Amino acid sequence: MSLFGSSLGGRLGHIGARLGPGAGGFLRWWGGALASWLPLRWRRVLGFDRGRLLLQRDGDELQLRLNSAGELRDLGRLPLLPPLPEGAPTTDDPLARLLDARIADLPRWLLLAPAQGLRRRISLPAAAADRLRDVVGFEIDRQTPFTADAVAYDARVLGRRDGDGQVDAELVAVPRAVLDPQLAALGPLTPTLAGVDLAAADGLPLGINLLPPSQRRRHRDPWAGWNLALAAVAVVAIAALLWQLLDNRRDAAEAFEQEIARSADAGRQAAAQRGELMELIEGQAFLDRARAQRPTSIEVIDELTRRLPDGTYLEKLSIDDQQMLLIGLSGEAAALIGQLQGTGLWQSPALAGALQPDPDSGRDRFTLVAKLAKPTPAATKPPEAGDDATDPAG
Repeated sequence: MSLFGSSLGGRLGHIGARLGPGAGGFLRWWGGALASWLPLRWRRVLGFDRGRLLLQRDGDELQLRLNSAGELRDLGRLPLLPPLPEGAPTTDDPLARLLDARIADLPRWLLLAPAQGLRRRISLPAAAADRLRDVVGFEIDRQTPFTADAVAYDARVLGRRDGDGQVDAELVAVPRAVLDPQLAALGPLTPTLAGVDLAAADGLPLGINLLPPSQRRRHRDPWAGWNLALAAVAVVAIAALLWQLLDNRRDAAEAFEQEIARSADAGRQAAAQRGELMELIEGQAFLDRARAQRPTSIEVIDELTRRLPDGTYLEKLSIDDQQMLLIGLSGEAAALIGQLQGTGLWQSPALAGALQPDPDSGRDRFTLVAKLAKPTPAATKPPEAGDDATDPAG
């Protein structure tokens, strides 16, 4: 994992430790995963992987190396600086005059040789990963021949077990008798150290910090302000995006409601039209049934023209439901009842009231009623020639 990954994971781990048990380990792993996704160039541009300046004593010389993105690059060698005299200001930084400002401003770490430290692999409960350094402090007496006060120590997580919920950790301890002379040999550079690390067999740092927290120099990240500004912009952008999504959902809901209202209006109109159509169909069916129960007016008039004698004139013909009314003048008014009988279009023809002579025409005024009936096929059959009922001269 890169320096940025371990740094980001460590910060998230501290935050997770405050949230609850187990949260620190998850956030530390998540921070490392996020770091591995970013390209190296992006990490450098954003100031996330500035690297660190490693100081390693080699005899009477001090070897300078740049540790960045999991790689080591030799910068050069310097003679060990003499200790500061009594009363000399401690703000003077010799490396600031010798190195480029960008490198001199990097966090400085003392790198110890692999043989100068003691490493022990131990198994601990998963809950101990959030406070690993405090937990391994109780294991020093059992894992090393030294007491906790006689060594500078730190620990790192190597892996997590899926079966028993344990974590594999490594305890790294350096005797004070070894570390203190190394710190003293740095002279004026000792107060500028941010940490002490131990080199592995391949020469790369293990990623621990053996320097007590009270002696570590805190380096201000020059990109911290930009990072906070970018984080604030990201939060505002996310809030604006969420607000826009919510507004879009509201617009979509309103459009959907309007569409439903339009569909409901169309449905109500269709239902009303369907109701009107059903009423028309039912009315037409009723008329058809009523028409089927009585003969049509054409059939009645046609049958009357066949049966009424030639000297008979109608002044009024009324068909009301099942009732037929005839008012007219006839020279054979008394014989009309017989003329109108024997048809299936009406029944029971009879005179309504007495016959009244008309002096102008010399005929009798009559009023005749009959009850209409459903016609039969034989009802409209014309009378045979020579039949007395249809002979007007008879």
